[in-house]
Amino acid sequence: MSKSGFMKDAVILFAITLISGFLLGGVYQLTKKPIEIATIKANNKAYKAVFNEAETFDPDDSLTAAVEACNTALATMNYGNVAVDTVLKANDANKNQLGYVIVAHSNDSYGGEVKISVGMKEDGTVTGIEFLTISDTPGLGLKAKEDDFKNQYAGKNAEALTVKKGGGAGETEINAISGATITSSAVTNAVNAALYFVHNCINQ
Repeated sequence: MSKSGFMKDAVILFAITLISGFLLGGVYQLTKKPIEIATIKANNKAYKAVFNEAETFDPDDSLTAAVEACNTALATMNYGNVAVDTVLKANDANKNQLGYVIVAHSNDSYGGEVKISVGMKEDGTVTGIEFLTISDTPGLGLKAKEDDFKNQYAGKNAEALTVKKGGGAGETEINAISGATITSSAVTNAVNAALYFVHNCINQ
């Protein structure tokens, strides 16, 4: 191939690459906003599921600032690989604060990460939990998404919860899913991370 032919091919390839880059960038910009809106909508649905009385879920600088210190403390606890991701104020229609919605995760579930939203009143009473991420085994760990398991957390108010095998859970216990104790413990410890935040990290 002559030098001029080589240069021509190089220019054509460069032009194709440049145009492709612009097209991909344009597609990204077109889809970015709808994806963000869909994500916010899905998250708000999960927040509403765990704190039905609230109308808005709003960020707060002091709560955001407290997350890092909370996670440092959680690393020294016996809750495994857990952390708080975000904390929002749960407010009524008049912006009166009712409590919090806390997103927390554990990396110790059987299928890897499990991420939940936890509704919690200001006194630390859990109003409910909802799953944002879980990749466990159908028929076993995924039973955590069923109401029979999730509803156990509502109304609990303790420094920490533990998992009990075989049923008959007490006031500060959660009945494990049969055959999925690892997942049950991971979910409970993610809830414990949220409990720890409300009981120990606010206004600290």
